[in-house]
Amino acid sequence: MMNMQGFADQIAIGAVTTLQTAAASLVLGIGLGLCGAAAKRASSRATRSVAGAYTTIVRGVPELLIILILYFAGTAALSALFGRYLEVDAFAAGVFALTIVFGAYATEVFRAAIQAVPAGQIEAARALGLSRISIWRLVILPQMWRYALPGLGNLWLTLLKDTALISVVGLDDLMRKASVAAGVTHDPLTFYSAAALVYLLFTSISLVALAALERRSYRGIRTA
Repeated sequence: MMNMQGFADQIAIGAVTTLQTAAASLVLGIGLGLCGAAAKRASSRATRSVAGAYTTIVRGVPELLIILILYFAGTAALSALFGRYLEVDAFAAGVFALTIVFGAYATEVFRAAIQAVPAGQIEAARALGLSRISIWRLVILPQMWRYALPGLGNLWLTLLKDTALISVVGLDDLMRKASVAAGVTHDPLTFYSAAALVYLLFTSISLVALAALERRSYRGIRTA
C-alpha cells in the first residue's frame, strides 16, 4: 500500500468538513424534531396530519434519494428564479437534506420522550396556574432530554455516517477526499481504510461523550 504523504492534509480537511456538516445538521435537526413533536401533540388535526405525513414520507425514502431530490430541486428552483443556471451549494444542500432526515427521526424520539414525562407533574403545573410555555420550559423539557438522549445518540451516530452520502453532489467531505486520493494514487485500500478509521474515531469519541451526558442527566436520581 502507498503511504498517505501528500494526501493526509486533504483527508484532514475532509474530516473537518464532515464534522461541520454533521454538527450543523444536528443543531437544526434537533430544532426541527422539537417542532415536529410539538406538532404531533397539537390540538389541531390538520397540524398532526402534516407532521405525520412528514415523518412517514422521510422515514420511508432512502437518505440518498432525499439528498439528490433536494439538490436537483434546489438547483432547478434557483435557475428558474434567476433565469440562468445556478447550482445549489453542496454544503447547504447536504445540511438541509440531513436536517430534514434527522428531524423526522428526532420527531419520534422527542414525541416518545415527552410521553414518558409523568402526566401528574404536568397536571400539577397546570393546577399551579403555569402557562403552556412555562410548563414546557420548566417541567417537560428538562425531563424530556433525559429520556431522549439514548435515541438522539443513536441518531447522531447515524448522521455522522450519512454525511458520506453528500459526496455524490460534490461536497468535499471525508468520503470524497478519500475517493479522489484513491483515484489519483490507484490505491483505494489505503485511503478508504483511512476514512474508515476516521469515522470510527468520530463514533468512538461520540460514544464516550454520550455516555457522559447520560450519566450527567441522571445526577441526583436514584435508578434501580
